[in-house]
Amino acid sequence: MRYMGSGRVGRKFSLQLAAVSLLIMFSLLSGGSRAEAARPVVMDSYIIKDLGYSQVFMVKDAARLIRPASLTKILTCVLAIESGKLDQLVIIPREATLVEPTKAGFRAGDRIRLIDLVKASMVSSSNDAAFAIAIHLSGSVEKFVAAMNYRARAIGMTHSSFTNPAGFDAGIYSGNLSTAQDLLVLTEYAIMLPHFNDIAMLESIVVPEHRTGKSFLLRTHNKLLARYPYAVGIKTGFTRRAGKCLIARAQKDGRDMLLVMLNARGDRWTIAEEMFEKAFSISGSALRRFAEAGVEGSQRDERAVWSGKMKLQ
Repeated sequence: MRYMGSGRVGRKFSLQLAAVSLLIMFSLLSGGSRAEAARPVVMDSYIIKDLGYSQVFMVKDAARLIRPASLTKILTCVLAIESGKLDQLVIIPREATLVEPTKAGFRAGDRIRLIDLVKASMVSSSNDAAFAIAIHLSGSVEKFVAAMNYRARAIGMTHSSFTNPAGFDAGIYSGNLSTAQDLLVLTEYAIMLPHFNDIAMLESIVVPEHRTGKSFLLRTHNKLLARYPYAVGIKTGFTRRAGKCLIARAQKDGRDMLLVMLNARGDRWTIAEEMFEKAFSISGSALRRFAEAGVEGSQRDERAVWSGKMKLQ
């Protein structure tokens, strides 16, 4: 996105850049030493938002279509939560057991409550759980995918297209695409639903099987929960094509921050932690001045860089 022009449009663009510069200057003054070397961090797309101030203040290529990998499962779980059937027992279909890892290891005929399949999908990113949800709720993966895309549009995800409930993006599932902006919209919607926040911050779960009495111990892939004390979820994603993806939420000193990262190269946990710390270092008064400058989230300079310890490219 580029905002060029002259006259009124040009003045508005200059105002936008001035507002971005204000935040960068504030970040420099309140962050680490200027002598610290900028460490390049490369990712295809990112967006970070202060939920309390409703301010998106750092963004890159948020409208770019990118493979979201298992971040897709957030939408799958939204549909499950909204179904009102979380207490139902789901008979695991054979089709769900044939998916690629990562999976919980359910066997055809196992009986698992829908709420536990939601937990398995969110916490350990179990693909068999996501497919079992889809088939139980809609009768087939194809019908569930249609429901996913319909719900996505209704939520406000205007550019996404989904081909499966787990986030596969190759072969018959090619074309599973979203944007950082759409995923931010989805996550803001999801955190308003019952159960979602409690599930999104779990580090491990025990899933009981109601036919044989056995259970499955599943652990999160979200290392940020253990590494960053202010992290409160939400979901990881990875495929060979999508790269390392993450939607993370952190709360500190009364602030509530949401971060979407797509195809990050490097240690995504360190990247996320440093982005959060820089975001939290920007005071509320600076954010208010930013908002008063009249810069809308969709109009910010997508190539703005974060100053201080790291440089986002």
